[in-house]
Amino acid sequence: MTVAVFTISLLGAMALGMPIAFALLVCAVALMVMQGQIDATILSQKLIEGADSFPLLAIPFFMLAGELMNAGGISKRIVAFALTWVGHVRGGLGLVAIFAAVVMAAISGSAAADAAAIGTLLIPMMRQAGYNVPRSAGLIAAGGVIAPVIPPSIGLIVFGVIANVSIGKLFLAGIFPGLMMGTALVLTWLWVARKDKVAILPKQGWGLRLKAGIDGIWALVMPLGIIGGLKFGIFTPTEAGVAACVYAFVVGAFVYRELPLRQLYPLLVSAARSTAVVVFLIAAALVSAWLITLSDVPGQVSAMLEPFMGNKILLMFVIMAIVVIVGTALDFAPTLMILTPVLMPVIKQAGIDPVYFGVLFIMNNAIGLITPPVGIVLNVICGVAKIPMSDLMKGLWPFLWAEIAVLFLLVLFPDLVLIPLKWLS
Repeated sequence: MTVAVFTISLLGAMALGMPIAFALLVCAVALMVMQGQIDATILSQKLIEGADSFPLLAIPFFMLAGELMNAGGISKRIVAFALTWVGHVRGGLGLVAIFAAVVMAAISGSAAADAAAIGTLLIPMMRQAGYNVPRSAGLIAAGGVIAPVIPPSIGLIVFGVIANVSIGKLFLAGIFPGLMMGTALVLTWLWVARKDKVAILPKQGWGLRLKAGIDGIWALVMPLGIIGGLKFGIFTPTEAGVAACVYAFVVGAFVYRELPLRQLYPLLVSAARSTAVVVFLIAAALVSAWLITLSDVPGQVSAMLEPFMGNKILLMFVIMAIVVIVGTALDFAPTLMILTPVLMPVIKQAGIDPVYFGVLFIMNNAIGLITPPVGIVLNVICGVAKIPMSDLMKGLWPFLWAEIAVLFLLVLFPDLVLIPLKWLS
């Protein structure tokens, strides 16, 4: 009965067009009504407590770092560097897109922002060179969703706060799965684009490559600085956000000199607006999470999954399949906010490592960003490439299936996530 009240109240509020944060609060009130203890004071206190979290301070800084990176010329130089090395090979522009996606993922952590930045730079070039535009756009969309997996990931920060899991461990555990996603895209792109007759860019000499490397060195060392600082304990994930923000500002304003100080205020406003949405969502989710636990929803879900509890891999397959299906109907944030408090008790009861689960859960939610009809990255790329959704989906399918294959490969072989964590710890 409790699960039914939870599901009907949440989906009903969303069906009425209510923003997801308010839908979560409606769900919380419905659970309170069911228990006969309506108390607006407790509700407001829990809402404030949900936003009162030190790790959440990382979110506005990484949001701002992404804005500064794009405005300050860092994204442009990452693409230019890759072009000098692989632009001349067949399918080279696609390889550039994947390289840029992986490097930018290690800086901003925002799938939509990375996909938009790379698409704006590369799709016109790929169109002019004769590449299949829907396929090229599909590749860039699939590359964009690497961002929530590779640290610094806003999704991993949010999951760590809601699930009470070490964000530092989540960051380190996300490196190898993110690189696997990039490798899968490279192999898939080389296969599907092998027969395309496209214009090949002239091979660049070592002088131009060196020049592009020197020009882009400030952009390329940024991910190494963030990950290295986390590994060696120089700063916490929250402090890493501050470091990334300061670094992006100094490089954009004083090294590349493409970030006038007058642009700083609009960038701060944009980052603040994005942060406000995310933090309010988290606060509302933690209110509903408290009532979900109080109402024993996880216990009832555990009972439903009882037949699979004896086999961790089978249980993970079932959960990941459910999340894939949910991801086609809900966006990244709602899926993360709703399912984390429901699934975490099940994961702990089954003895599954919460860091391992968190990385796969975030990867699954990231893939949901490119599954129709809701995927926000799809809508971003459609706008950038100026193509209809139906055309984009035709080009996207090979890359979508490649990333789903990586997800379920990691379900079968958990050590691919956990062993690198042990190496880097």
